[in-house]
Amino acid sequence: MIKYTEELMKISLNINSETRTVIIKPSDTLLTVLRDKIGLTGAKAGCENADCGACTVLIDNQPMKSCIKLAVECIGKEITTIEGLKNTEIQESFIEEGGFQCGFCTSGFLVNAYALLEEDPEADEAKTKEWLQSNLCRCTGYEGIKNAVNSAKEKIKTRNV
Repeated sequence: MIKYTEELMKISLNINSETRTVIIKPSDTLLTVLRDKIGLTGAKAGCENADCGACTVLIDNQPMKSCIKLAVECIGKEITTIEGLKNTEIQESFIEEGGFQCGFCTSGFLVNAYALLEEDPEADEAKTKEWLQSNLCRCTGYEGIKNAVNSAKEKIKTRNV
């Protein structure tokens, strides 16, 4: 009989500009570590196969689905979660424009929209639609999300003046 044991390992991750040290299994996803080990529950476990986008976080400023990313792959990288986007234009705009309904998908949309506007603050409608296609809203709150992104664009313009 073969006995399989998975060794634990201690790693440090840079999350929201703070170094966090955790003990994990090498097979733990970033989503599991964020939620269960660190207590950052903004990224949600929706489909857990990278289809819905509810688990989206930024890794080195690029949106990634944390449900399919191993935590060990993120050592030495900058991870930004929804909790790290406090007081940003996109967060304010989601609140003001009602860019959510039940709220389950909101963190993924917000993180993805933040990355889009950091890359291209004047993204046109086609580019915005392309970027946000990787996230799904079961409540079909897309109009509020679109309005929130457009509002954030205007706020960023005044910040950059």
